[in-house]
Amino acid sequence: MSTTRAALTDEDIRTLVRGATPDERAVAAHKICRNIDRAILTPAEREQAHEILRVMAADAAELVRRAISVTLKASPNVPRDVALRLARDVESISLPILSASPAFTDADLVEIVRLGGPVRQVVIAKRPRVSQQVSEAIVEQGVERAVEAVCANDNADIAERTLQKVIERFEKSERVLASVAYRQALPLSVTEKLIDLVSDQVRDHLINHQALPPELAIEIAMGSRERATIDLVDQAGRAADVKAFVSHLHKHERLTASLLLRALSHGHMTFFEWGVAELASVPHHRTWLMIHDAGPLGLRAIYERTGMPARLYPAFRAAVDTYHSMEFDGGAKDRERFQERMLQRFLTQPATASREDVEYLLEKMDRVSTEARRGARAAHVA
Repeated sequence: MSTTRAALTDEDIRTLVRGATPDERAVAAHKICRNIDRAILTPAEREQAHEILRVMAADAAELVRRAISVTLKASPNVPRDVALRLARDVESISLPILSASPAFTDADLVEIVRLGGPVRQVVIAKRPRVSQQVSEAIVEQGVERAVEAVCANDNADIAERTLQKVIERFEKSERVLASVAYRQALPLSVTEKLIDLVSDQVRDHLINHQALPPELAIEIAMGSRERATIDLVDQAGRAADVKAFVSHLHKHERLTASLLLRALSHGHMTFFEWGVAELASVPHHRTWLMIHDAGPLGLRAIYERTGMPARLYPAFRAAVDTYHSMEFDGGAKDRERFQERMLQRFLTQPATASREDVEYLLEKMDRVSTEARRGARAAHVA
């Protein structure tokens, strides 16, 4: 194995095979594993490396076998048969290799979930990548801790039907339900089902961070559900189907000038476009052209068709002009910075909205600024 022999000696190999003590063999094994991990191997050298790893995996000393599992836990140079052998070993050896090794197939991991016991299930659930097939196996057969871990892992690909199974199986487990609720993105059907099952704190998180079905968002906003209030402006920014969301708001008389102004001032231009189209009974593509018309007449004409108060037109004009004057800069926290600048510029325009709307926007700006500062501090600490 010429590539690795530059860093290894024949003595290393002899020590590995014939070392008098487990400690000596473990030191040699660690050195060999480090070089195997770093080397660029030809096919012939790779096969030689695999044979050496098979020798180490069969060593009677736990220290030697652990050297492979720990040193090469994320290495692509571990053959599948060696990885499987280590996965069946004692936990001090099996857990490191199970935590990250790319040697396992999905079928391997599913089988280990089925037969390997709770500790191995939890480690697999926390892997850097978990496929739908593996996550489904954990949800169907794993212990509560493993299901909580896979749901808390945003690198786990979990199908909608599997999340539904989580809720059915662990309806009484606050820890599992919270791990689902705090995932970065949830299907609407899952969010809707969780709303009535989780604690107040988790429920508030769902409302503030996940898109809700339009009917549910309006129902909560109108106070027909206990313990919760909802900001329809935030929901407007999250809606996957903006047209349907706007239509439901209009049907329930929630598509008001105040809501549109607040949403526009927060940067939700698409929602504003669809809202104006709905109120004016004008197709969206024509509404878009009139709102974004470079001249002064398009916005005024479409605005007058909506029936919204004439006194608020200057505020909408200022918000649209502010929106057109800004661009995303492509950096981290792009949307948060954009929204903060949008609010700042709008609130410093001569034209003002109602006092209630201004107070709302000021509160929003304060919240966005606070979150931006927290994010900056977190990044600095990291």
